[in-house]
Amino acid sequence: MASLSSQPSKKAIRSPVSTTNSSCQQGNRGPNSQTVKFARRTSSGRYVSLSRDDNDISGELSGGDYMNYTVQIPLTPDNQPMDTSVGVKAEEQYVSNSLFTGGFNSVTRAHLMDKVIESEVSHPHMAGSKGSSCAMIACDGKIMKDERGNDVIPCECRFNICRDCYMDAQKETGLCPGCKELYKVGDYDDEIPNFSSGALPLPPPSKGGDQNNMTMMKRNQNGDFDHNRWLFETQGTYGYGNAFWPQDDMYGDDGDEGFPGGILENMDKPWKPLSREQPISQAVISPYRLLILIRLVVLGFFLHWRIVNPNDDARWLWGMSVVCEVWFAFSWILDIIPKLNPMNRSTDLEVLRDKFDMPSPSNPTGRSDLPGVDVFVSTADPDKEPPLVTANTILSILSVDYPVEKVACYISDDGGALLTFEAMAEAASFADLWVPFCRKHNIEPRNPETYFSLKVDPTKNKSKPDFVKDRRKMKREYDEFKVRINGLPDSIRRRSDAFNAREEMKMLKHMRESGGDPLEPIKVSKATWMADGTHWPGTWASPASEHSKGDHAGILQVMLKPPSPDPLMGGTDNKMIDFTDVDIRLPMFVYVSREKRPGYEHNKKAGAMNALVRASAVLSNGPFILNLDCDHYIYNCKAIREGMCFMMDRGGENICYIQFPQRFEGIDPNDRYANRNTVFFDGNMRALDGVQGPVYVGTGCMFRRFALYGFDPPNTDKTEQKRESETLPLATPVFDPDLDFNLLPKRFGNSTLLAESIPIAEFQGRPLADHPAVKHGRPPGALRVPREPLEATTVAEAVSVISCWYEDKTEWGDRLGWIYGSVTEDVVTGYRMHNRGWRSVYCITKRDAFRGSAPINLTDRLHQVLRWATGSVEIFFSRNNAFLASRRLKLLQRFAYLNVGIYPFTSIFLIVYCFLPALSLFSGYFIVQTLDVAFLIYLLLITICLVVLAILEVKWSGIELEEWWRNEQFWLISGTSAHFAAVMQGLLKVIAGIEISFTLTSKSAGDEDDDIYGDLYLVKWTSLMIMPIVIAMTNIIAMAFAFIRTIYSTVPQWSKFVGGAFFSFWVLVHLYPFAKGLMGRRGKTPTIVFVWSGLIAITISLLWIAISPQKQNTTADGVGGGFQFP
Repeated sequence: MASLSSQPSKKAIRSPVSTTNSSCQQGNRGPNSQTVKFARRTSSGRYVSLSRDDNDISGELSGGDYMNYTVQIPLTPDNQPMDTSVGVKAEEQYVSNSLFTGGFNSVTRAHLMDKVIESEVSHPHMAGSKGSSCAMIACDGKIMKDERGNDVIPCECRFNICRDCYMDAQKETGLCPGCKELYKVGDYDDEIPNFSSGALPLPPPSKGGDQNNMTMMKRNQNGDFDHNRWLFETQGTYGYGNAFWPQDDMYGDDGDEGFPGGILENMDKPWKPLSREQPISQAVISPYRLLILIRLVVLGFFLHWRIVNPNDDARWLWGMSVVCEVWFAFSWILDIIPKLNPMNRSTDLEVLRDKFDMPSPSNPTGRSDLPGVDVFVSTADPDKEPPLVTANTILSILSVDYPVEKVACYISDDGGALLTFEAMAEAASFADLWVPFCRKHNIEPRNPETYFSLKVDPTKNKSKPDFVKDRRKMKREYDEFKVRINGLPDSIRRRSDAFNAREEMKMLKHMRESGGDPLEPIKVSKATWMADGTHWPGTWASPASEHSKGDHAGILQVMLKPPSPDPLMGGTDNKMIDFTDVDIRLPMFVYVSREKRPGYEHNKKAGAMNALVRASAVLSNGPFILNLDCDHYIYNCKAIREGMCFMMDRGGENICYIQFPQRFEGIDPNDRYANRNTVFFDGNMRALDGVQGPVYVGTGCMFRRFALYGFDPPNTDKTEQKRESETLPLATPVFDPDLDFNLLPKRFGNSTLLAESIPIAEFQGRPLADHPAVKHGRPPGALRVPREPLEATTVAEAVSVISCWYEDKTEWGDRLGWIYGSVTEDVVTGYRMHNRGWRSVYCITKRDAFRGSAPINLTDRLHQVLRWATGSVEIFFSRNNAFLASRRLKLLQRFAYLNVGIYPFTSIFLIVYCFLPALSLFSGYFIVQTLDVAFLIYLLLITICLVVLAILEVKWSGIELEEWWRNEQFWLISGTSAHFAAVMQGLLKVIAGIEISFTLTSKSAGDEDDDIYGDLYLVKWTSLMIMPIVIAMTNIIAMAFAFIRTIYSTVPQWSKFVGGAFFSFWVLVHLYPFAKGLMGRRGKTPTIVFVWSGLIAITISLLWIAISPQKQNTTADGVGGGFQFP
């Protein structure tokens, strides 16, 4: 009779590394024998294969004109696919409801939680969700739920049983506690076959018994379901799309024949690129390059003239000015040379959709063939990074427009705070409403705080009639969500106080019963308690041993388990919003807090990111990684698709990362301190895109996981000799000949699952091999296989790779992942990839991909720039200096990285140059002896070239002239403050080993708390302000001194005064935003600012007068005046 078809397990299907020897399964069949296997789908989800003998059709099909295929009965109301087994559901519920902890010298434990938050959760798979109670005596557990939140009852007697009781019954007797009969294990534990090549989905039956329910209506006279009538009225079909081609050797025979991977896709369509390069117009870039050359030549002649024409009356003044001008010319060359070939790029999302998401003969269901993406969000301190901001970022990620089953979101809480944990649980619960709402009405942006704050008409481009009603309900739910998030600190504190008081009472009662001394103080640790009444394993509010920021166990919680591979349409049941025909699945969401112990170097953000790389490789292993700061949310829901257009395009296998520009919100309209940094993001980064790619700037970047593992880009010439097919996964040593299997633990650590995930990630990250020019691709349809359900052992492995000892004696942080040893680990990480030959791409989208916040306060901005400059100085004094780069780093890219390490040192020469006009006014001498015609011509040419270059750069970069001017102003402000402090700090650290930290010492509050730009007017005194204040006050005093001297002199020399005063005015104009920042909102400047600046400026002025007193008789012959732009 019927025989079961031999199908591979899901693990074998998932892993492209595993292969089978089909020749040993063919038996004694001849090479020309062909078979046709018919299969029917049973109620348990298994395919039953009917042989030719059973159907008596051997004579008709004895020829060799038939290929292997399977005829599947389409999905009808009485033929729906079964859910996964009860055992798998029980394991998934156990994983998603357990808090895993572990670490160094400790056992990994799974703490099954009754609830994660005190409020009611809406997602059916989160601990604490509503559900039926277990019918077992003395058990208060909840029964298991399926994807829709419906109860899962494993026995036909409908006996309610929870996960733990079910597992106990299976292990002990195998009998159902209700009917006392054996569980029908076969009907539940059979794996569902791969539906990636399944039939086209037909409309499912509606629930609720309305007129659209055709299950009872489409019955024939015998009472059986009339398939023909149902298919006719639903426009279904038994023809095209219901016969699907199995994968190679799916039934254990004919492994060497047929089409690999099913019917070839997209072969009947012309090949189209996913992205295009759009060079800058020649009418703009050609004059730009010509002017660079002209200014370079003029600078050469000018510096030569300055050197051969010294000022004999003031050689010290001439010498300082010449040295500064030579350095400025060198710094300008480093900055301008990489801008010779700026590049614009565009993407085609329609082509991406046609290639990867559209139904085809081999993919009738339209399951996506896009690779997976793991999104990393990092946070460290909920006091400095508000949990509500982080929660909004998470919600924007969970609702991204990308295949749900391909997205996994990871939050790294480096502080191990319960506040962050419960805030993320609240966000996961709220996402059950927010994410389907965004999909239903195509909401943009998908950050609820930003969306509900928009000052535009919300009904614009909304066609569904229930949008206004749904939005009103969603706004009310979000307001309640914010109240819960903002109330978490008090809630946790009250809960912990109550539980601690209970523990004290227990201790006191125990002391009384044991006869202890009642006067002895009770010692009870002030613990932080979770919502289920247990100790929080992370950092406590009152730090204790093994519960402080630098000493706590590793924590991992799968808050949202991996979704099902196929869409799950919602309805009106138990929902306040009608989600009919809306996919209600949520992406996988994981909370991670790596283990920290005293004596171990944790390497700040870089160490946290590397811990996420390892944990995600074990859990989801997405071939691409998108990292975001906790205050940078997804503003364009298609941003990941935009980046994937470059990764999946021809030549995308050589791209290590896609860098998106940073865009900021909450910046004052005038952008006083150049917080938007548009000159860098729209100018410098766009220019580097035409070389080897932009530098990595820390957030808004999508990495290729394989590149983060320290491998070189694929070399098809070498790999072709070591593989039989260009579309097969390669073993790890193929990519690195120096890496042996025995050396994998030394490089990657001793995790077997992590090592096995490397070639899989490399294979899944390749572009499609749909063009002859793609030498390193994968076959279409290779990524349609569903991922395995998470198991407790897998999560336990993920806990072990985030332990504090895992990186010991490995290459993490040195060659792999984010690189350690620098404050700016982002720049170093990108430099290492470029140095190995990878290239990067700059993706500027029409709608901003991401948006975040930036400090608008002067002091905060200076400290931000100080950190960047300190990292650059560290790079200069390390082996990451571009002088030591390999030949794989292109010349112009080398110039760019040299500028990254050298630009802070310009501050030394800039400070000297800013004091030169004051010294000229005090001394009565100028940088040139006489105003020569050649000097004025050179000065005029350099100035004209500078202005025209700025105009052309504004033209091709798309920035505004005002933004360029704000950038010039802040360049001088930061150059005379933060950059100089970074250089001093770096020199002291290298020479003497002394580390200096610049911290805030005083703070004054703003006037109006409701002013969104209130921080702009806060005055926070910091030592970084001393040098700009001294420069400004010295120039002002010098101008006043020279003016008085000129008035009361016998023969006034106004030419000297006007020249020097104009030079000082140039300095003061650049410092104008700095002066406004000191004034605050209404001129409330701290007294210390005037005291220090006045004393220092007067001291310098009096010291100069005492050293070089003014001569009584001066003539105009030996005095020259002039003005020069640096």
